[in-house]
Amino acid sequence: MPDYPALAARVRSLTEGEDDAVALMATLACEVHHSDDRFDWTGFYRVTAPGMLKIGPYQGGHGCLVIPFSRGVCGAAARTGQVQLVPDVDAFPGHIACASTTRSELVIPVHNGAGQLLGVFDIDSDLPDAFTPEDAQALGAILDETFAGCASG
Repeated sequence: MPDYPALAARVRSLTEGEDDAVALMATLACEVHHSDDRFDWTGFYRVTAPGMLKIGPYQGGHGCLVIPFSRGVCGAAARTGQVQLVPDVDAFPGHIACASTTRSELVIPVHNGAGQLLGVFDIDSDLPDAFTPEDAQALGAILDETFAGCASG
């Protein structure tokens, strides 16, 4: 498990004063991806139209380019506003297999300080049941702090 306090401090230091959502997403994707070997694909899907997510900055292999809110784990997180902690992606109804090696997934909705949904932060693992509620809580806190100053995506 990453040293989340150290990760939060590193992200805070790297992003201080930045309010551009894409720049923040790129920095977070990189820092989080390299913080833990469980994280095989780490990145953002941005809200680009009503009910639509498009791939944003990420680390890892190719991701799906477009995901409607009505499909997959990322769509469920965007649609419901709830963290999706999926221990077995094959058991998730409507899972979109962007990579055939993905076994588990953690997706966290990302909001700016005004509460506007900017997108979702998606982490995939090639390991089953790789993520914990502690991962979701710690990463959610980092996301909240980082994107609090963004006006929009």
